[in-house]
Amino acid sequence: MVHGAILVSAFAIAWFLAFFCLLPVGLGEVDRETGAPKRAYLGRKALIASGIAVVLFAVFYALIALKVFDL
Repeated sequence: MVHGAILVSAFAIAWFLAFFCLLPVGLGEVDRETGAPKRAYLGRKALIASGIAVVLFAVFYALIALKVFDL
């Protein structure tokens, strides 16, 4: 049986990886004074990152269940 901390950390790593990869996507118009995007759509990107993380986590968990990874 895999320890719960490994599963939680695997999901967290997948989520943050997906979120940080999505941050520069679709920035649109940038404010000239601050250099920051006027509309970053962080909520939408967080939801997309959650979906990607669920898929990656499911693959990871399936590989553990099928004994491809021996943890």
